[in-house]
Amino acid sequence: MMDGRLNRFPRYATSQTVTRPNAEKPRQFKGFKTYDDRGTDRFVDPCPLETGHKITMAMDAPDRMISISSDDSELQLYDGRMLAQNGWFVLRSELPKGKIGKVITWIVEPNAIPGWIREPNIGFSQIGYVPNQPKVAVIELDKQDKPQATASLMRIKEDGNAEEAFKGDIKTWGNYFKYNYVKFDFSSVNKPGIYYIQYGNTKTNNFLIDERVYDKITDATTDVWVPIHMNHMYVTEGYRTWHGEPFKEGYLQAPPSDHFDLHRQGETTDTKYKPLELIPGLNVGGFFDAGDFDIETGSNINVVQNFIRAWELFKPQRDETFVSQQQRYVELHRPDGVPDILQFIEHGTLNLIAQAEQIGHMASTLSNSVLDNYHHLGDAASITDGLHYDPSLKPYEVSADGKRSGTPDDMWAFTTRNPSLDFQAATMFAAASRALTGYNDDLAARALTQSKRLRQEATELMKKRPQRPRPYERFNNGDLSTNLQLFAATKEKQYRDSYEKAIWAALDSNVSFTMQIALDAVPYMDEAYKKKLRPYVVKFNDYIKGFDKENPYGVPIGLGNWAGVNAVLSFGITVNYANIYYPEIVSKDEVYRVANWLYGCHPYHNYSFVAVVGATRPKQVFYGNNRADFSFIPGNVAPGLLFRKPDHFENFDDWPFLWGQNEGTIAGNTQYIIFGSSLKGVMGK
Repeated sequence: MMDGRLNRFPRYATSQTVTRPNAEKPRQFKGFKTYDDRGTDRFVDPCPLETGHKITMAMDAPDRMISISSDDSELQLYDGRMLAQNGWFVLRSELPKGKIGKVITWIVEPNAIPGWIREPNIGFSQIGYVPNQPKVAVIELDKQDKPQATASLMRIKEDGNAEEAFKGDIKTWGNYFKYNYVKFDFSSVNKPGIYYIQYGNTKTNNFLIDERVYDKITDATTDVWVPIHMNHMYVTEGYRTWHGEPFKEGYLQAPPSDHFDLHRQGETTDTKYKPLELIPGLNVGGFFDAGDFDIETGSNINVVQNFIRAWELFKPQRDETFVSQQQRYVELHRPDGVPDILQFIEHGTLNLIAQAEQIGHMASTLSNSVLDNYHHLGDAASITDGLHYDPSLKPYEVSADGKRSGTPDDMWAFTTRNPSLDFQAATMFAAASRALTGYNDDLAARALTQSKRLRQEATELMKKRPQRPRPYERFNNGDLSTNLQLFAATKEKQYRDSYEKAIWAALDSNVSFTMQIALDAVPYMDEAYKKKLRPYVVKFNDYIKGFDKENPYGVPIGLGNWAGVNAVLSFGITVNYANIYYPEIVSKDEVYRVANWLYGCHPYHNYSFVAVVGATRPKQVFYGNNRADFSFIPGNVAPGLLFRKPDHFENFDDWPFLWGQNEGTIAGNTQYIIFGSSLKGVMGK
């Protein structure tokens, strides 16, 4: 209500706009433009929905009601969605020109409910539990809330009625940031069935106890999310086209530039190509990075490595995707006789090998050249016009032969050389050569050639860099991995010797950081190596158990500006591998920590962080390339809980546009595949 006038917030952007000359628009950051004026030299300016001096919102919801008033300025309510789907309602007053001191007064009156106490958040696994695993719900309580003495596990019978299957005491864990935490242990219940938890007046949705609850945890990610993110392919699902073939015109050499997405091209190209010259052969293979459509090389390297790890250790034979590199065509839910993971390895390797061969080293990224198509939502094939950019033509003009245009929308390759990235690629290429042998022998041979070359060149470039004061740099971990993968691919003693020379010092320096690399080596090394690694696994097991005292969920919870699911998944993968190779040290009970967290046993809410994976309540909105629909792509994995200083965790499920908590990435989602594959491997032991 504005000045007594009733109105509703529109569900969709339907207010009015006008256009104004570009000269009247305030300069945007660094001169970037978030819009394409199509040669009109005018910009779109929304008109206000309402104006006045007092607005009251959500009068029907006492916990949300707020009033804002101003006697000395006009309040203007705008719908920011008129300009961008990630816009929202904006209330503003214009600052008067030339006035100093107190220029505007707003009175903000949020409604307060006396004695309000937050409803308990019962954290539990939305997909359920296998009968013999630990089953502990973590209940997040308002510090003003008095904990209940007991909770009940209710079983839903075949006739639809519920009965109490177990009643147990509530155990206090203690305070963690802004809330108090208690636990409800129902591990003794192992009868298969449909259950829910009743804590006071709070009742969860249902979940299963069954031997097969983990069987399908990765299917949505491998069957749907990953193939949808295959770049340079036409991707279809039933009646739906997810996207056409993007970037047919290829990629231009990036000129020296300071990019809006933090990419930077140095003063030289580090290649044989001139700025804005076409680099041939890059528009093949690769995966969209996340909610956008660029190829982040580091992420794509991780993607291929994740697929290879899943393939080599567990050999998943699932085949639900038709992939034709010749036709540049992908169809979901259509088997083609080849395991999907193997085809994903090939697809990722194709783009990365093209970078190594055509550029001579790895590009940092293949990304947008202009900001107004970087924020593109919709069909990836329509980001660019599909025509080679010709600066001799006027903007939007097309050449007579229909192959060139004057629209500078082509994607750029950022090619400043980074030997650390080359090391990562060398590691991946060595592993890819091994995985692809017998399937695509030509690509396997090319990958091995590039692995050896990049390793040698990166080593020489690293020697020329100034020495840093820290004795153990991250690139040495890359060198460790490269030597391991080259030994696994070639069985040449020089690579094994280089690996073993460095691994033990690395473990002594940081056992938790290096343990995964050490475990990756177990299948390729002898029993003496496995025996020597054993005491480090004992230390790692102590590290695992230390999280029980650090927080009530028993996993490494990130407190940065990107939610911490990647660190949690990495931890979970290493725990799974440690149990596979050293079950007498790392108990099978430990492998469920991350699964419980991922599928609902975490702060803020109890929704599964994996789209469509869970019982009745997986997350419903994600920052994917269909985020404008307030929806999700099946199998997407959210970054999870973002920490807001000083004491608040959050993960919005009604607002997809906060990338730090809702944007699933290709590296993170394939990390989830290796986590899920290794977890299912543990289950199958």
